[in-house]
Amino acid sequence: MSGAGKAEPVLFHTRGRAAHITLNRPRALNALTHVMVRRIDEALSAWERDPAVETVVITGAGERGLCAGGDIRAIHDDARDGDGTASALFWRDEYRLNARIARYPKPYVAVMDGIVMGGGVGVSAHGDVRVVTERSRVAMPETGIGFVPDVGGTHLLAAAPGELGTHLALTGAQIGAGDAMLCGLADHFVPTSLLPGLLDALAELPAEQALAGCAQAPPEGVLAARRVWIDACYSADTVEEIVRRLLAHGDPAAEEAARTLLGRSPTALKVTLASLRRARELGRLEPVLDQEYRVSCAALDTSDLVEGIRAQVVDKDRTPRWSPKTLAEVTDADVERFFTPLGARELGLSPGPC
Repeated sequence: MSGAGKAEPVLFHTRGRAAHITLNRPRALNALTHVMVRRIDEALSAWERDPAVETVVITGAGERGLCAGGDIRAIHDDARDGDGTASALFWRDEYRLNARIARYPKPYVAVMDGIVMGGGVGVSAHGDVRVVTERSRVAMPETGIGFVPDVGGTHLLAAAPGELGTHLALTGAQIGAGDAMLCGLADHFVPTSLLPGLLDALAELPAEQALAGCAQAPPEGVLAARRVWIDACYSADTVEEIVRRLLAHGDPAAEEAARTLLGRSPTALKVTLASLRRARELGRLEPVLDQEYRVSCAALDTSDLVEGIRAQVVDKDRTPRWSPKTLAEVTDADVERFFTPLGARELGLSPGPC
């Protein structure tokens, strides 16, 4: 890889007609930092004006995944010890990058090999050419850390067939290649053994032509067969009713989903459901990102975000102490607070009120 040394968190190089972004923090599963977001945005600006660049490709260093998300340890420390300003600034630039990727004028090819979660979805699933492999594990796992799906995740999941997106957003379940394609998070399946050939071809050919030589039918997923109970249970208007339906359905997988939800942050679950329903009404990505920014900033003022990251990532005791503890204790007013306009601090991707 030409360009910056191994210590650089994100690497850039061009090869033939393609410009490459490599997320380069393999020991941290290529988790995104603010510096990485800014550098990617700068590179996209330069390549947009460069006639020699016809395609942009993003990959992750190492063999474990493209990107496990944002640097949530930094967010934990900022929310616990700071005033949240650093996290809000990070999200502002990150969400603007997500929107830019979605509207990028040149083909943006995301190689979603291995773990692709949270912020990793944001820098890949908004692209127009999204490649998954047999190793892909795609998820928006935010409710497990007391947070709410962001980086345009509620936009993507709200558009999934039926209530599949609701199931994925609330449980944070990981899905493979077939289910990622079913849910609209990916477009093409390429076995990992053929990825080097794909990258070679992208240097010489347009993206769709390069993919024609290596894309295959994906392995069968599990969600299509579960649509019956997923659609029936997750169409409810409240999280409490969703859990009740899941427990009453009789399918072991439905009961397992209910047990998962009962271990998630009650506040995060209710805000996530409201975010998804509102994202469906908003439709376009930009107003949804504006909404997600409000929600994310509000989460900095809750104890659940710090506690969730502590339990899952810092201390790893896997026993978060949520506050409030139960769904019944989370009021409509508690949920509505997350959607309060930020005034001068709005992200502002969408003109006017949304």
